[in-house]
Parts: sequence; C-alpha cells; structure tokens
Amino acid sequence: MSGTVRHEILEDGIARVVLDQQARLNAINNAMWEELTSLFTRFDSDSDLRCILITGAGEKAFSTGADISEFEENRSNVEKARAFAKRTHGALRAIQNCRHPVVAEIRGLCVGGGLETALCADLRIAGKSARFGIPVKRLGLVVAYDEMRALVETVGRSNSLRILLEGDIFDAEEALSMGLINRVVEDGEVSAEGLATARRIAEGAPLVARWHKKFARRLLDPTPLSAEENDESFACFGTEDFQIGYKAFLNKTKPRFTGR
Repeated sequence: MSGTVRHEILEDGIARVVLDQQARLNAINNAMWEELTSLFTRFDSDSDLRCILITGAGEKAFSTGADISEFEENRSNVEKARAFAKRTHGALRAIQNCRHPVVAEIRGLCVGGGLETALCADLRIAGKSARFGIPVKRLGLVVAYDEMRALVETVGRSNSLRILLEGDIFDAEEALSMGLINRVVEDGEVSAEGLATARRIAEGAPLVARWHKKFARRLLDPTPLSAEENDESFACFGTEDFQIGYKAFLNKTKPRFTGR
C-alpha cells in the first residue's frame, strides 16, 4: 500500500502525526486506519506526552477520507461494510479516547472520513483556503452512528443535518461560524499555529488537561454523575502538580509540572 501514517516527536511532550498518501489527497486506506489505531493506543499509554498534532501531508488536503479505490473490497455489500466499520471506528475511537489533548492542523480539503477524523481531535486549526464537507449523499452511503457522534457533539443536530443533507463543500469561515473549527489562520501559518497551540497546552499541568478532556466528554452523557465521579473533581489537590502550580503562582515564577 502506498499510504502511511508518519509521526515524529517535535519537542518534549509534543508529537505530530501525518496522514501521508498525497497521490490520493491523503485518503486513508486500510493499513492507515490500522496504523492510526495502533499509534493512538500507544500514545494513550505514554505519560510523557502532553499534546498530539494530527495533519495531512502536503498543502492540498488534510484528508479526503476512506480510500474509494478500496470500496469494492471494503463496502461492496453489507457484510464487508460491517467488517470495514470495525477498522475505521476503532481508529476514530482511538483518537477521540486518547487521554492527551489532540489538535488537528487542517490545510486544503477536509472532507468525508477526513472530516470525521479531524472531528475526533479536541481542537481544530484551519488555513483560510481549507474546505470542508461530508458529501456522502453522492455515494449512496450513510454516516454511521459512531462516525456521526463527534459531528453532532461539535456542531449540533441542525448543522449536522445541513452538512449531510445538502452535501456541499464549504469554506473555513463557514466552518468557523458553525463551530466546526476553532481558529482560522493564513494557509502558511497552520503548522506554526498548531505548534504554538500545542505548546500552550503542554506548558499547563498535564494531569489537569487529561481530566478536563475526560470531564468534557463525560458531561455529554446525560446519565447522572456518580459520587465517585464527582469526587474525582478534587483529586487534583492531591497531586504534586498542584503543589508546584500554586506555589509558583505565589512566588511569581513559572511552574514546571511533572505530571504527578
């Protein structure tokens, strides 16, 4: 297979993941879905990480989603589609459930499964010429529950249906207005802004970032919080990082958190 998922450690605590199949606008093939699952599962267990950036290779696309050249193999009937969904949904869940903050850097096209992948990040930064959409109505296929969840959580039911039913491709300003992305910058500044964002995240207490990510997702579940869950809100006061943080504030010095 020609596509791959590359990654590198940019500096202490910050990694960048690159979807790389430029000949197909970074479409994600079977091997790449599996690589994403494996990589983000490993990242989840790495306590030294503080933020992960995810992007597409080159300037033309973040990703155009599932590789259509594999549709005959993956989606030519119901049974094949079910098996394929286990692979793609596993990758999306691995990104979304990773305990470290994830930031998507978006240039060019971010459509279909590419947009679904970007939505599994916690923050999304896009260049001005980025384009978005999920035009699956043209293919006669449905966005499954596991694929649609992050879309509805991010932009709500009305905007989600506007994206899916109209099936058009829209620009970064419209994406920003509906809350699909967090920030728009000049095309040439996407990587720099992504790294600057990661640094702002990484300089904070990593345990706090992980708790905030966990709490924000839990609050989307209407099930009442248990006593144990409520009590977890106070666990930070027993950490080394809290002692470092509040003493640094009192002493007017920069805290250097340990993640303990």
